[in-house]
Amino acid sequence: MNSHESKVKNFLESNKVKAEHLVFKQSCHSVKEAAEAVNGSEDDFVKNICMIDKNNELIVAIVKGNNRASTTNVAKALNIEKPRLAYQNEIIERTGFPAGGVPSFGFPAKFLIDPKITNMNYIYTGGGSENSLVRINVEDLIKLNKATIVKISK
Repeated sequence: MNSHESKVKNFLESNKVKAEHLVFKQSCHSVKEAAEAVNGSEDDFVKNICMIDKNNELIVAIVKGNNRASTTNVAKALNIEKPRLAYQNEIIERTGFPAGGVPSFGFPAKFLIDPKITNMNYIYTGGGSENSLVRINVEDLIKLNKATIVKISK
């Protein structure tokens, strides 16, 4: 387990979150790879799209794995100018995790969850690295990151 994966595991334990942290030998960077790793459906996964607003604040748009986040929808939802996608170096600086392993929690940001996720019981999200995932109950996730539920997918 690397330091990023340990950070996720420690966060879950210290916040008493009932979630499963999974580490694999194979890559889980893409939704397809992640689904293969857990022998599951691509519908069970989310991706965390990191954006930066005009005030240099981090926004994390959480959408189903096969969906895309819309910067226009994020701007409308937050009543702000259209944010831009974060660069890879900003992602690790702001979240503490590399792109492809960013969890849906555990760092300061404004978290937005697309409503398509709220009708699911649990989801898989990044586990700190490209080789790890977290399986977490959706209601627990919403509480954990104090998320706003708003249509952000295209």
